[in-house]
Amino acid sequence: MNLLARREQSFAELQQKLAQKFPHLDGDEVILPALERLREEDLQSDARFLESYVRHRMLAGMGPLRIDMELVQKGVGSRHARAAIYHEDNDWIALCREAMEKRFSEAPPADMAEKQKRYQFLQQRGFDSEQIRQVLG
Repeated sequence: MNLLARREQSFAELQQKLAQKFPHLDGDEVILPALERLREEDLQSDARFLESYVRHRMLAGMGPLRIDMELVQKGVGSRHARAAIYHEDNDWIALCREAMEKRFSEAPPADMAEKQKRYQFLQQRGFDSEQIRQVLG
């Protein structure tokens, strides 16, 4: 419960953290039933975790590819992750534009070297080629 009190956590994250904290316990007999009970009582929800995580990373200026990769590393199933990432309310083009304007100015790139620099920055942030092309024009 202490872990969930701080922030939403995925089922896989909780399982991994508890296994590390209590290596002497049999995870299948002790940890899994406890986590299943939390899930049944709706104290742990992967859907809430996904919504919270995607929103948090979007506010940090990260793109959909990067968020998806991070979620896979956290053990969240990619089908559910992609549904949260590509929700109809998420405007990735606008977010890509915001990230670029925050880092660079609103002025168009002066030359190809500057355009390439912006492209690489946005790509590292996790935006796909089509989103970057639309923003860079």
